[in-house]
This record gives sequence, C-alpha cells and structure tokens, in this order.
Amino acid sequence: MAGTRRRIPEATVARLPVYLRILAERFESGVSSMSSEELAEFAGLNAAKVRKDLSYLGSYGTRGVGYDVEFLVYQIRRELGLTHDWHVVIVGAGNLGQALAGYGGFGDRGFPVGGIVDVDPAKIGTVVGGVRVRHVDELAQVVHGRNISIGVIATPGPAAQEAADALVAAGVTSLLNFAPAVISAPHGISVRKVDLAVELQILSYYEQRRATAASNSLRAVPGERGRGASA
Repeated sequence: MAGTRRRIPEATVARLPVYLRILAERFESGVSSMSSEELAEFAGLNAAKVRKDLSYLGSYGTRGVGYDVEFLVYQIRRELGLTHDWHVVIVGAGNLGQALAGYGGFGDRGFPVGGIVDVDPAKIGTVVGGVRVRHVDELAQVVHGRNISIGVIATPGPAAQEAADALVAAGVTSLLNFAPAVISAPHGISVRKVDLAVELQILSYYEQRRATAASNSLRAVPGERGRGASA
C-alpha cells in the first residue's frame, strides 16, 4: 500500500531520471526488455546498484528476461510525479530566462512554462516562448492562476535571494536556481542548484587527468625502449 512504501533515498531519486531517459530512448527504438546489466552499462553504474534502485519501485525484473521497459518507464514516471504536467514560473527574463522559456524540452517533459516575471520595464509585456512577461509584483497572481509549485531563478547573482524570497512568498515550494549564487530557503522548501561553472570545473578535472596521463605515457616510452635494448 502507498502508506507503507519505503522512502526512496535522495541518491536513488537523482538516478531515476537517468534510467527514465535511457529506457524511454530504448523503448522508442523498439526494445521491449532490458537486463539490469544492460541498463547499468548505459547509465555508467554497476548492475547491483541498478537493481537496488529499482527495488524501491517494487520492480525486480524477471530472471533470464530482465525488466519490461514500457512498464518500468511507467513506474519511474509515476514515482517522479510525471503522470501530469507541472507548470513552472521563471523569475528573470534576461538572456538565460529567455533561453529557458524558449526551450521546448521543458514542455515536452511535462514542465510547461506557466509564467515569466521580471522587473525591467523594457522586458515587461514582451512575449518569450509564447508566454508574456509580467512584472514581478504579479508573481503571486501568476502562481495562483496556474497552480504553480515550481519556480526557476534565472536572475543575476545579487538578485537571486530576493527572487527566492518572492517565489516562496507567492506559494512556490520548489526552487531551481540557475543564478550564480547560493540561496537560503525556509524549511520544507526544496532547492536544487544548476551551476554551469561547477560542471565545467569538473570536466576540466577529467581533461587535466587525460593530459597528465598522456604526458606520463610519452615520458615512459624512452625508458621502456632502453630496458628492451639492454635485455
């Protein structure tokens, strides 16, 4: 029963969208079943972790057959609350906000943009991604009119906390922060941060490792040849 289901760990929740993307793509390619080993290979994980994650959904697969891809897609979508649309509101109609509003992938995945607000008189009244930009003072009206619970912060860093406060005051309970700033929110408000600079720094780490490994390999070649000649 729903009331007795185990709480899913946050790390598992973070991996479910990865599984969903893989499974949806495979299903569209005509694949009807996948083993945990196959799913793990696509996800870059080990099979035991995949099986553990999927067990939280009550899905254990069939030995020798694997998981029914279509049903597993349904299970993950249901667990992630993707069986219906979640309108979002974007605070900030600058370059980033306009790019996010114009990205059709949000709507395709169940997150249509229900409103955009800004403080710049030059932007208010313009249409971005089919949505008219309204003044931030109308934020509560936008949120209540669309029954919005997810807010996206696309402001400059210094304005991010003010945007977060306005969203919470308007009744939003989940925040996705694209601004280059750390924000605080009251207990019970979910906050996720998308920091492109951090992601690039992580990639630079792997690039540095590759460069170091290549350099070490080149330095090792003469030594290997020398040992071979003396032998």
